Amino acid sequence: MRVRKTRRAVAAALTVAVIGLAGTACSQDSPTAATEITVHAADHTDVLGTLPAAVDGPRIVVGQPKAPHTVTVFVDPRCSYCATFEAASGKVLAERAAAGDVKIEYVIASFLDSRTSGTGSADAANALRAAADGAPGAFATFQAHLFASQPTDEGGDGFSTDHLLKIADQVPGLRGPAFDKAVRDKTHKDWVKSAQRAFEESGVGGTPTVLVDGKPLPAGNGLYDAGQFSEALRDAGV
Repeated sequence: MRVRKTRRAVAAALTVAVIGLAGTACSQDSPTAATEITVHAADHTDVLGTLPAAVDGPRIVVGQPKAPHTVTVFVDPRCSYCATFEAASGKVLAERAAAGDVKIEYVIASFLDSRTSGTGSADAANALRAAADGAPGAFATFQAHLFASQPTDEGGDGFSTDHLLKIADQVPGLRGPAFDKAVRDKTHKDWVKSAQRAFEESGVGGTPTVLVDGKPLPAGNGLYDAGQFSEALRDAGV
């Protein structure tokens, strides 16, 4: 899959390289299905609840800042393949971050909104940014719950305000005046735009895409299998 062309040839070259490694991923050409609103909890909240998060420019960093390796993950909240990645390999990353082996940089794109008149990806990205201001574990837990509760359709309006707040109900201590206001008022809309720009300028053409210490992880469809993903991390020196 491909997003809009960047202005730099080197970014375009990286796009080709990463797409070839990432295997199946979400794209602006992905088919859509009927919308079904659901709210589910992720199954590894014991680990997620221990992970600190911090905002670093257009990225959200999860784990210990001094971890020896950095895993960069590009996602779009409405990408169904990102939800599959989180369900299969998210626990692997969370456990490695909890052990201090890696810190995880999330670049939260919202390019799927351009396929429709909806704003679900941007609204979900805004809520994720708000969750990063919560207690340790709030962002990581909310993100996992959000992907577990993803609408079955990449198109349409996607995540509504009520849907996002109901997902947040699954995260102890996250709901409150500040978080609720940020979600309802789209307080972090400028940050959402900067995160989308970071995605575009990275040269990455699809989601999910994973880099380890700045290099594409050659996992292919192994991104969607916890065992294969763990092996790919080991092969990358993590």
